[in-house]
Amino acid sequence: MALMISVSGIRGIFGTDLTPENLTRFTAAFGTWLKGGRVVLGRDSRTTGQICEDIVAATLMSIGCDVIRVGIVPTPTVAMGVLKYKAAGGIIISASHNPAEWNALKLLNSTSEFLTADQGKEVISISNTGNVNYQKYNKIGISRFDDTLLNHHIDEILNLPFIDTEKISESNLSVAVDAVNGAGSVAVPKLLEKLGVKTIHKVHCTPNGLFPHNPEPLPEHLSDICELVKETKADLGVVTDPDADRLALVDDTGTLFGEEYTQAVVFDFILSKKPGPTATNLSSSRIADDVTAKYGQTCHRSAVGEINVVTKMKEVGAVVGGEGSGGVIVPDLHYGRDALVGIACVVQHLADQKVSSSELRADYTDYFMSKNKIQLDQLGKTADEVLELVRSRYESLQPDTVDGVKIDFEEGWVQLRKSNTEPIVRIYSEGKSLEEAQSFAKRIFQLIG
Repeated sequence: MALMISVSGIRGIFGTDLTPENLTRFTAAFGTWLKGGRVVLGRDSRTTGQICEDIVAATLMSIGCDVIRVGIVPTPTVAMGVLKYKAAGGIIISASHNPAEWNALKLLNSTSEFLTADQGKEVISISNTGNVNYQKYNKIGISRFDDTLLNHHIDEILNLPFIDTEKISESNLSVAVDAVNGAGSVAVPKLLEKLGVKTIHKVHCTPNGLFPHNPEPLPEHLSDICELVKETKADLGVVTDPDADRLALVDDTGTLFGEEYTQAVVFDFILSKKPGPTATNLSSSRIADDVTAKYGQTCHRSAVGEINVVTKMKEVGAVVGGEGSGGVIVPDLHYGRDALVGIACVVQHLADQKVSSSELRADYTDYFMSKNKIQLDQLGKTADEVLELVRSRYESLQPDTVDGVKIDFEEGWVQLRKSNTEPIVRIYSEGKSLEEAQSFAKRIFQLIG
Protein backbone atom coordinates (compact mmCIF):
# COMPACT_ATOMS: atom_id res chain seq x y z
CA MET A 1 0.00 0.00 0.00
CA ALA A 2 1.59 3.26 -1.15
CA LEU A 3 1.04 6.63 0.52
CA MET A 4 -2.31 8.04 -0.62
CA ILE A 5 -1.96 11.67 -1.70
CA SER A 6 -5.03 13.73 -2.59
CA VAL A 7 -6.15 17.33 -2.56
CA SER A 8 -7.47 16.82 0.98
CA GLY A 9 -4.16 15.59 2.43
CA ILE A 10 -2.13 12.41 2.82
CA ARG A 11 -3.06 9.03 4.29
CA GLY A 12 -1.21 5.79 4.91
CA ILE A 13 -0.14 3.11 7.36
CA PHE A 14 2.10 4.69 9.97
CA GLY A 15 5.72 3.57 9.79
CA THR A 16 5.26 2.01 6.36
CA ASP A 17 3.80 4.64 4.07
CA LEU A 18 3.13 7.49 6.46
CA THR A 19 6.65 8.16 7.72
CA PRO A 20 8.10 11.14 9.61
CA GLU A 21 9.75 12.17 6.34
CA ASN A 22 6.41 12.22 4.49
CA LEU A 23 4.70 14.04 7.32
CA THR A 24 7.42 16.69 7.35
CA ARG A 25 7.48 17.12 3.58
CA PHE A 26 3.73 17.53 3.21
CA THR A 27 3.28 19.71 6.30
CA ALA A 28 6.11 22.00 5.13
CA ALA A 29 4.39 22.30 1.75
CA PHE A 30 1.09 23.22 3.42
CA GLY A 31 2.75 25.80 5.68
CA THR A 32 4.54 27.28 2.68
CA TRP A 33 1.27 27.47 0.76
CA LEU A 34 -0.30 29.26 3.74
CA LYS A 35 2.62 31.73 3.76
CA GLY A 36 2.90 31.33 7.50
CA GLY A 37 0.11 32.52 9.76
CA ARG A 38 -1.83 30.80 12.50
CA VAL A 39 -2.72 27.09 12.22
CA VAL A 40 -5.10 25.12 14.45
CA LEU A 41 -3.82 21.57 15.00
CA GLY A 42 -5.93 18.74 16.43
CA ARG A 43 -6.05 14.94 16.25
CA ASP A 44 -8.12 11.90 16.97
CA SER A 45 -7.13 9.35 19.61
CA ARG A 46 -4.90 7.00 17.56
CA THR A 47 -1.81 5.73 19.34
CA THR A 48 0.39 7.36 16.69
CA GLY A 49 -1.40 10.69 17.03
CA GLN A 50 0.96 12.29 19.55
CA ILE A 51 4.04 11.43 17.48
CA CYS A 52 2.43 12.83 14.36
CA GLU A 53 1.27 15.94 16.20
CA ASP A 54 4.78 16.69 17.48
CA ILE A 55 6.28 16.29 14.00
CA VAL A 56 3.60 18.42 12.36
CA ALA A 57 3.74 21.17 14.99
CA ALA A 58 7.55 21.43 14.80
CA THR A 59 7.44 21.54 11.00
CA LEU A 60 4.81 24.26 10.93
CA MET A 61 6.83 26.34 13.39
CA SER A 62 9.94 25.93 11.23
CA ILE A 63 7.96 27.41 8.32
CA GLY A 64 7.02 30.39 10.48
CA CYS A 65 3.48 29.33 11.44
CA ASP A 66 2.11 29.90 14.93
CA VAL A 67 0.46 26.67 16.07
CA ILE A 68 -2.56 26.35 18.33
CA ARG A 69 -2.57 22.75 19.54
CA VAL A 70 -5.99 21.58 20.70
CA GLY A 71 -5.30 17.91 21.47
CA ILE A 72 -7.79 15.10 20.93
CA VAL A 73 -10.93 16.70 19.51
CA PRO A 74 -13.41 15.97 16.70
CA THR A 75 -12.53 17.13 13.21
CA PRO A 76 -15.36 19.71 13.25
CA THR A 77 -13.94 21.17 16.47
CA VAL A 78 -10.75 22.02 14.61
CA ALA A 79 -12.89 23.66 11.93
CA MET A 80 -14.59 25.73 14.62
CA GLY A 81 -11.14 26.70 15.91
CA VAL A 82 -10.10 28.00 12.50
CA LEU A 83 -13.12 30.29 12.56
CA LYS A 84 -12.67 31.33 16.19
CA TYR A 85 -9.02 32.28 15.77
CA LYS A 86 -9.37 33.58 12.19
CA ALA A 87 -6.54 31.17 11.40
CA ALA A 88 -4.81 30.74 8.05
CA GLY A 89 -5.71 27.04 8.14
CA GLY A 90 -6.07 23.88 10.15
CA ILE A 91 -4.73 20.34 10.25
CA ILE A 92 -6.52 17.32 11.66
CA ILE A 93 -4.35 14.26 12.27
CA SER A 94 -6.86 11.50 11.61
CA ALA A 95 -7.38 8.65 9.19
CA SER A 96 -11.14 8.94 9.77
CA HIS A 97 -12.76 5.49 9.55
CA ASN A 98 -9.58 3.60 8.60
CA PRO A 99 -8.20 0.96 11.01
CA ALA A 100 -5.92 1.89 13.91
CA GLU A 101 -2.64 1.34 12.06
CA TRP A 102 -3.51 4.17 9.65
CA ASN A 103 -3.09 7.89 10.15
CA ALA A 104 -3.42 10.95 7.97
CA LEU A 105 -3.30 14.71 7.58
CA LYS A 106 -6.60 16.40 6.72
CA LEU A 107 -6.16 20.01 5.64
CA LEU A 108 -8.47 23.00 6.13
CA ASN A 109 -8.19 26.43 4.54
CA SER A 110 -8.89 29.80 6.14
CA THR A 111 -12.66 29.39 5.73
CA SER A 112 -12.46 26.17 7.84
CA GLU A 113 -13.32 24.03 4.81
CA PHE A 114 -11.37 21.25 3.14
CA LEU A 115 -9.15 22.48 0.35
CA THR A 116 -10.61 22.95 -3.09
CA ALA A 117 -9.16 20.85 -5.91
CA ASP A 118 -7.01 23.78 -7.09
CA GLN A 119 -5.75 24.56 -3.59
CA GLY A 120 -4.89 20.93 -2.97
CA LYS A 121 -3.01 20.68 -6.24
CA GLU A 122 -0.92 23.70 -5.26
CA VAL A 123 0.09 22.04 -1.98
CA ILE A 124 0.93 18.79 -3.78
CA SER A 125 3.03 20.70 -6.31
CA ILE A 126 5.04 22.39 -3.54
CA SER A 127 5.49 19.02 -1.86
CA ASN A 128 6.77 17.46 -5.08
CA THR A 129 9.22 20.25 -5.89
CA GLY A 130 10.50 20.65 -2.33
CA ASN A 131 10.39 24.43 -2.65
CA VAL A 132 9.41 25.03 0.95
CA ASN A 133 9.93 28.21 2.91
CA TYR A 134 11.89 27.26 6.06
CA GLN A 135 12.61 30.28 8.27
CA LYS A 136 15.72 31.49 10.06
CA TYR A 137 16.07 31.07 13.81
CA ASN A 138 14.53 34.47 14.58
CA LYS A 139 11.50 33.99 12.30
CA ILE A 140 10.18 30.63 13.50
CA GLY A 141 6.66 30.31 14.84
CA ILE A 142 5.46 29.64 18.35
CA SER A 143 3.22 26.92 19.78
CA ARG A 144 0.58 27.08 22.48
CA PHE A 145 -2.10 24.72 23.77
CA ASP A 146 -5.83 25.49 23.98
CA ASP A 147 -7.93 23.01 25.95
CA THR A 148 -11.11 25.13 25.74
CA LEU A 149 -11.98 24.67 22.08
CA LEU A 150 -14.34 21.72 22.57
CA ASN A 151 -16.35 23.77 25.06
CA HIS A 152 -16.48 26.60 22.53
CA HIS A 153 -17.76 24.21 19.86
CA ILE A 154 -20.49 22.86 22.16
CA ASP A 155 -21.48 26.35 23.33
CA GLU A 156 -21.89 27.47 19.71
CA ILE A 157 -24.18 24.49 19.07
CA LEU A 158 -26.26 25.38 22.15
CA ASN A 159 -26.49 28.97 20.90
CA LEU A 160 -28.15 27.93 17.64
CA PRO A 161 -31.66 29.45 17.57
CA PHE A 162 -33.36 26.10 17.01
CA ILE A 163 -31.74 24.31 19.98
CA ASP A 164 -33.89 24.46 23.15
CA THR A 165 -32.12 22.76 26.05
CA GLU A 166 -35.07 23.34 28.37
CA LYS A 167 -37.39 21.38 26.09
CA ILE A 168 -34.81 18.61 25.72
CA SER A 169 -34.44 18.42 29.51
CA GLU A 170 -38.21 18.20 29.96
CA SER A 171 -38.30 15.26 27.54
CA ASN A 172 -36.30 13.15 29.99
CA LEU A 173 -34.42 11.37 27.21
CA SER A 174 -31.83 8.66 27.65
CA VAL A 175 -29.12 8.23 25.01
CA ALA A 176 -26.53 5.50 24.47
CA VAL A 177 -23.16 6.39 22.95
CA ASP A 178 -20.49 4.41 21.07
CA ALA A 179 -17.52 6.64 20.19
CA VAL A 180 -15.26 3.70 19.16
CA ASN A 181 -12.69 5.03 21.70
CA GLY A 182 -12.12 7.94 19.34
CA ALA A 183 -12.31 11.72 19.47
CA GLY A 184 -16.01 11.66 20.32
CA SER A 185 -15.39 9.73 23.56
CA VAL A 186 -15.37 12.89 25.68
CA ALA A 187 -17.08 15.25 23.25
CA VAL A 188 -20.35 13.39 22.70
CA PRO A 189 -21.22 12.69 26.37
CA LYS A 190 -20.29 16.29 27.27
CA LEU A 191 -22.53 17.61 24.49
CA LEU A 192 -25.45 15.43 25.57
CA GLU A 193 -25.09 16.54 29.17
CA LYS A 194 -25.11 20.21 28.19
CA LEU A 195 -28.10 19.64 25.91
CA GLY A 196 -30.08 18.46 28.90
CA VAL A 197 -30.13 14.72 28.24
CA LYS A 198 -30.89 13.16 31.63
CA THR A 199 -29.34 9.70 31.22
CA ILE A 200 -26.25 8.83 29.16
CA HIS A 201 -25.06 5.25 28.67
CA LYS A 202 -21.54 4.82 27.30
CA VAL A 203 -19.67 2.03 25.55
CA HIS A 204 -16.22 2.40 23.96
CA CYS A 205 -15.79 5.97 25.20
CA THR A 206 -12.16 5.84 26.36
CA PRO A 207 -10.08 7.97 23.95
CA ASN A 208 -7.11 5.58 23.73
CA GLY A 209 -7.22 4.86 20.00
CA LEU A 210 -7.69 1.13 20.58
CA PHE A 211 -10.74 0.60 18.40
CA PRO A 212 -12.87 -2.26 19.80
CA HIS A 213 -14.44 -2.94 16.41
CA ASN A 214 -13.97 -1.80 12.83
CA PRO A 215 -14.25 1.99 13.20
CA GLU A 216 -16.38 2.59 10.12
CA PRO A 217 -19.98 3.04 11.39
CA LEU A 218 -21.56 0.32 9.24
CA PRO A 219 -24.29 -2.09 10.45
CA GLU A 220 -22.01 -5.13 10.64
CA HIS A 221 -19.75 -3.31 13.15
CA LEU A 222 -22.35 -1.94 15.56
CA SER A 223 -23.80 -4.86 17.50
CA ASP A 224 -22.46 -3.52 20.84
CA ILE A 225 -24.40 -0.24 20.71
CA CYS A 226 -27.56 -2.02 19.52
CA GLU A 227 -27.35 -4.36 22.52
CA LEU A 228 -26.65 -1.45 24.89
CA VAL A 229 -29.76 0.40 23.69
CA LYS A 230 -31.89 -2.69 24.30
CA GLU A 231 -30.35 -3.48 27.69
CA THR A 232 -30.72 0.07 29.02
CA LYS A 233 -34.02 0.81 27.25
CA ALA A 234 -32.44 3.97 25.87
CA ASP A 235 -34.50 6.29 23.68
CA LEU A 236 -31.73 6.63 21.13
CA GLY A 237 -28.27 5.36 20.30
CA VAL A 238 -25.58 7.48 18.62
CA VAL A 239 -22.37 6.28 17.01
CA THR A 240 -19.43 8.32 15.74
CA ASP A 241 -16.37 7.40 13.72
CA PRO A 242 -12.86 8.06 15.17
CA ASP A 243 -12.82 11.77 14.30
CA ALA A 244 -16.53 12.33 14.96
CA ASP A 245 -17.58 13.87 11.67
CA ARG A 246 -19.89 10.96 10.77
CA LEU A 247 -22.96 9.93 12.73
CA ALA A 248 -25.04 6.75 12.80
CA LEU A 249 -28.28 6.31 14.75
CA VAL A 250 -29.92 3.41 16.60
CA ASP A 251 -33.63 3.52 17.48
CA ASP A 252 -35.15 2.58 20.82
CA THR A 253 -35.67 -1.03 19.71
CA GLY A 254 -31.95 -1.46 19.09
CA THR A 255 -32.37 -1.26 15.32
CA LEU A 256 -30.04 0.82 13.16
CA PHE A 257 -31.58 3.67 11.21
CA GLY A 258 -29.16 3.17 8.33
CA GLU A 259 -26.52 5.85 7.82
CA GLU A 260 -28.42 7.42 4.90
CA TYR A 261 -31.19 8.24 7.37
CA THR A 262 -28.98 10.38 9.61
CA GLN A 263 -29.13 12.94 6.84
CA ALA A 264 -32.89 12.48 6.49
CA VAL A 265 -33.61 13.22 10.17
CA VAL A 266 -31.40 16.31 10.23
CA PHE A 267 -32.87 17.59 6.95
CA ASP A 268 -36.34 17.07 8.42
CA PHE A 269 -35.46 18.95 11.59
CA ILE A 270 -33.71 21.92 9.94
CA LEU A 271 -36.42 22.33 7.30
CA SER A 272 -39.08 22.35 10.00
CA LYS A 273 -37.33 25.41 11.46
CA LYS A 274 -35.88 27.12 8.42
CA PRO A 275 -37.27 26.52 4.91
CA GLY A 276 -34.88 26.50 1.99
CA PRO A 277 -33.10 24.24 -0.49
CA THR A 278 -30.87 21.35 0.56
CA ALA A 279 -27.81 19.70 -0.99
CA THR A 280 -26.19 16.28 -0.95
CA ASN A 281 -24.05 14.18 -3.26
CA LEU A 282 -25.17 12.11 -6.23
CA SER A 283 -24.54 8.83 -4.39
CA SER A 284 -26.85 9.63 -1.49
CA SER A 285 -30.29 8.09 -1.06
CA ARG A 286 -33.51 9.46 -2.51
CA ILE A 287 -34.77 9.85 1.04
CA ALA A 288 -33.00 13.24 1.02
CA ASP A 289 -35.19 14.32 -1.92
CA ASP A 290 -38.32 12.96 -0.26
CA VAL A 291 -37.77 14.84 3.00
CA THR A 292 -36.86 18.05 1.17
CA ALA A 293 -39.93 17.80 -1.09
CA LYS A 294 -42.16 17.44 1.99
CA TYR A 295 -41.35 21.09 2.70
CA GLY A 296 -41.82 22.19 -0.91
CA GLN A 297 -38.09 22.60 -1.46
CA THR A 298 -35.49 21.19 -3.88
CA CYS A 299 -32.59 18.91 -3.01
CA HIS A 300 -29.59 19.74 -5.18
CA ARG A 301 -26.88 17.19 -6.03
CA SER A 302 -23.11 17.48 -6.32
CA ALA A 303 -20.17 15.21 -7.00
CA VAL A 304 -19.13 13.00 -4.10
CA GLY A 305 -16.85 14.72 -1.58
CA GLU A 306 -17.50 17.10 1.28
CA ILE A 307 -16.02 20.15 -0.44
CA ASN A 308 -18.18 19.48 -3.52
CA VAL A 309 -21.32 19.41 -1.36
CA VAL A 310 -20.24 22.60 0.40
CA THR A 311 -19.66 24.33 -2.94
CA LYS A 312 -23.14 23.30 -4.12
CA MET A 313 -24.68 24.45 -0.82
CA LYS A 314 -23.21 27.90 -1.24
CA GLU A 315 -24.23 28.04 -4.88
CA VAL A 316 -27.92 27.32 -4.16
CA GLY A 317 -28.17 28.82 -0.65
CA ALA A 318 -28.88 25.48 1.02
CA VAL A 319 -30.00 25.63 4.66
CA VAL A 320 -28.66 22.12 5.32
CA GLY A 321 -26.56 19.58 3.47
CA GLY A 322 -24.52 16.45 3.87
CA GLU A 323 -23.57 13.06 2.53
CA GLY A 324 -25.29 9.72 2.91
CA SER A 325 -22.33 8.30 4.83
CA GLY A 326 -23.74 9.91 7.98
CA GLY A 327 -22.20 13.34 7.50
CA VAL A 328 -24.43 16.37 8.05
CA ILE A 329 -23.57 20.02 7.38
CA VAL A 330 -25.43 22.83 9.15
CA PRO A 331 -24.13 26.13 7.74
CA ASP A 332 -25.55 28.16 10.62
CA LEU A 333 -22.67 26.61 12.59
CA HIS A 334 -19.99 25.98 9.93
CA TYR A 335 -19.56 24.44 6.48
CA GLY A 336 -18.31 21.00 7.45
CA ARG A 337 -19.58 17.55 8.40
CA ASP A 338 -20.24 17.57 12.13
CA ALA A 339 -21.56 14.65 14.18
CA LEU A 340 -21.99 16.86 17.25
CA VAL A 341 -24.40 19.30 15.65
CA GLY A 342 -26.08 16.30 14.03
CA ILE A 343 -26.68 14.75 17.46
CA ALA A 344 -28.07 18.03 18.78
CA CYS A 345 -30.50 18.27 15.85
CA VAL A 346 -31.70 14.67 16.27
CA VAL A 347 -32.22 15.00 20.03
CA GLN A 348 -34.06 18.30 19.58
CA HIS A 349 -36.23 16.77 16.83
CA LEU A 350 -37.27 13.94 19.16
CA ALA A 351 -38.09 16.45 21.89
CA ASP A 352 -40.10 18.61 19.48
CA GLN A 353 -42.03 15.77 17.85
CA LYS A 354 -42.71 13.90 21.11
CA VAL A 355 -42.34 10.55 19.37
CA SER A 356 -40.02 7.60 19.90
CA SER A 357 -37.00 7.22 17.64
CA SER A 358 -38.51 4.06 16.12
CA GLU A 359 -41.72 5.96 15.30
CA LEU A 360 -39.64 8.73 13.75
CA ARG A 361 -37.75 6.24 11.57
CA ALA A 362 -41.00 4.54 10.51
CA ASP A 363 -42.19 7.82 8.95
CA TYR A 364 -39.50 7.61 6.26
CA THR A 365 -39.75 5.49 3.11
CA ASP A 366 -37.43 2.50 3.14
CA TYR A 367 -34.80 2.52 0.41
CA PHE A 368 -32.19 -0.15 -0.18
CA MET A 369 -28.75 0.23 -1.74
CA SER A 370 -26.56 -2.25 -3.57
CA LYS A 371 -22.85 -1.61 -4.09
CA ASN A 372 -20.88 -3.51 -6.74
CA LYS A 373 -17.79 -3.03 -8.89
CA ILE A 374 -16.58 -3.78 -12.38
CA GLN A 375 -13.06 -5.22 -12.64
CA LEU A 376 -11.63 -3.42 -15.66
CA ASP A 377 -8.62 -5.72 -16.05
CA GLN A 378 -11.00 -8.65 -16.54
CA LEU A 379 -13.33 -6.75 -18.84
CA GLY A 380 -10.81 -5.47 -21.36
CA LYS A 381 -12.34 -1.98 -21.38
CA THR A 382 -11.20 1.30 -19.90
CA ALA A 383 -13.26 3.12 -17.28
CA ASP A 384 -14.09 5.87 -19.75
CA GLU A 385 -15.28 3.32 -22.31
CA VAL A 386 -17.59 1.73 -19.73
CA LEU A 387 -19.02 5.09 -18.68
CA GLU A 388 -19.61 6.18 -22.27
CA LEU A 389 -21.31 2.88 -23.13
CA VAL A 390 -23.75 3.30 -20.26
CA ARG A 391 -24.31 7.00 -20.93
CA SER A 392 -25.11 6.43 -24.60
CA ARG A 393 -27.40 3.44 -23.86
CA TYR A 394 -29.52 5.55 -21.51
CA GLU A 395 -29.18 8.87 -23.32
CA SER A 396 -32.96 9.26 -23.54
CA LEU A 397 -33.10 9.41 -19.73
CA GLN A 398 -30.67 12.36 -19.70
CA PRO A 399 -27.93 10.82 -17.51
CA ASP A 400 -26.15 13.04 -14.99
CA THR A 401 -22.42 13.08 -15.80
CA VAL A 402 -21.22 15.42 -13.06
CA ASP A 403 -19.67 12.47 -11.19
CA GLY A 404 -19.34 9.44 -13.44
CA VAL A 405 -22.71 8.50 -14.92
CA LYS A 406 -25.98 8.40 -12.97
CA ILE A 407 -29.24 7.11 -14.44
CA ASP A 408 -32.50 8.00 -12.70
CA PHE A 409 -35.38 5.61 -13.27
CA GLU A 410 -38.87 6.18 -11.95
CA GLU A 411 -38.43 3.41 -9.37
CA GLY A 412 -34.76 3.97 -8.47
CA TRP A 413 -31.31 4.84 -9.78
CA VAL A 414 -27.88 3.50 -10.67
CA GLN A 415 -24.56 5.35 -10.70
CA LEU A 416 -21.14 4.40 -12.05
CA ARG A 417 -17.99 6.11 -10.76
CA LYS A 418 -14.34 5.58 -11.62
CA SER A 419 -11.99 4.65 -8.80
CA ASN A 420 -8.92 6.85 -8.40
CA THR A 421 -6.94 4.10 -6.68
CA GLU A 422 -7.97 0.79 -8.29
CA PRO A 423 -8.67 -0.50 -11.85
CA ILE A 424 -12.39 -0.68 -11.18
CA VAL A 425 -15.65 1.16 -11.80
CA ARG A 426 -17.96 1.28 -8.79
CA ILE A 427 -21.68 0.69 -9.27
CA TYR A 428 -24.12 2.12 -6.73
CA SER A 429 -27.82 1.44 -7.12
CA GLU A 430 -30.94 2.06 -5.06
CA GLY A 431 -34.51 0.82 -5.05
CA LYS A 432 -37.42 0.25 -2.70
CA SER A 433 -36.23 -3.32 -2.15
CA LEU A 434 -32.78 -4.89 -2.19
CA GLU A 435 -33.83 -7.03 -5.13
CA GLU A 436 -34.88 -3.94 -7.06
CA ALA A 437 -31.55 -2.22 -6.33
CA GLN A 438 -29.63 -5.29 -7.41
CA SER A 439 -31.64 -5.51 -10.62
CA PHE A 440 -30.41 -2.06 -11.67
CA ALA A 441 -26.81 -3.19 -11.21
CA LYS A 442 -27.57 -6.38 -13.12
CA ARG A 443 -28.73 -4.31 -16.11
CA ILE A 444 -25.33 -2.62 -16.19
CA PHE A 445 -23.41 -5.89 -16.03
CA GLN A 446 -25.50 -7.27 -18.86
CA LEU A 447 -24.96 -4.14 -20.94
CA ILE A 448 -21.18 -4.10 -20.68
CA GLY A 449 -20.89 -7.84 -21.28
